[in-house]
Amino acid sequence: MPDGQPNRMHPTHDRLAHALRVCAAGAATAVVASLAACSATDAPREAQTPSVRAGAPAPGPAAPPRENLRATLARALRPVLPDGDTRLAVAVLDLDSAYQQITSYGEDATFDTASISKVNILAALLLQAQDEGRELTSPERLHAEEMIRSSDNEAANVLWQAIGRAEGLDAANERLGLSSTQGGISWGLTQTTARDQVKLLRAVFAEGRWAPPAPRGLTRASRASIGNLMDGITDDQDWGVSAARSPGSRWALKNGWLQRNTTDLWVINSVGQVTVHGRRYLVSVLSDGNPTMESGISLVERAARAAVGAASTHARPWPQ
Repeated sequence: MPDGQPNRMHPTHDRLAHALRVCAAGAATAVVASLAACSATDAPREAQTPSVRAGAPAPGPAAPPRENLRATLARALRPVLPDGDTRLAVAVLDLDSAYQQITSYGEDATFDTASISKVNILAALLLQAQDEGRELTSPERLHAEEMIRSSDNEAANVLWQAIGRAEGLDAANERLGLSSTQGGISWGLTQTTARDQVKLLRAVFAEGRWAPPAPRGLTRASRASIGNLMDGITDDQDWGVSAARSPGSRWALKNGWLQRNTTDLWVINSVGQVTVHGRRYLVSVLSDGNPTMESGISLVERAARAAVGAASTHARPWPQ
């Protein structure tokens, strides 16, 4: 048909077209009315999950607001917070959560590491060995075992020298994502934050999709080496974050304690993994200004239990 020429219909066709137009208009009016009634009286329905392209990962649920988690942790720690010059910082991560979100209290506060830096020294040593394409030597393995399991200082001194002291530690931490940890004039005076310590624990204990890829991070074999040593510390060092575990469950940790000569006050730190009701949590508790070692241990243990309790209230299962 040429452009501009009117379209002539048979009368029967014309009546049918008219009926269809009336029907369509009525249906449209009904839909509009239905939508108006819904918006006026009903709560909006949950949005449908968007379709996923073949081969693309399924979208997970949106993470809860970080401030909610922080507020819960702060409330849980309120009865624990010390008086006077004692300082406390705490960080926790639910390893079995789909969100993998570190929650912390006092996250910007820095502390002397004392002996918890021995985990960091071993991680740096293993990264260097990975880069060289080798396993640890027999002496290195022996020093590592003594350094972690019994917190032997002489073994730590040897490996601190082996990694290149503070420079070697800082290079390893840049790879591991520890942005607020700075090697000190000695390994025990390395400065760190509670949040960075959980980042280090995650580099050791995370599995599957959350494990840092090699060679940038620790390989599975390197992570297992550190985790197995932390899982087998001597009985006299079973204190700190291990107090937060469920009875009979497994745990892995490293503690640090140091009495400062200038004040006679104690640095008491504890970092590790605990299992509570079948869920795994990474916990770091840092403190200084403690009047005694015993009071510092009590503070750390109460803070660890409070942190795990707070994190458990926000526990979310993996999407099925």
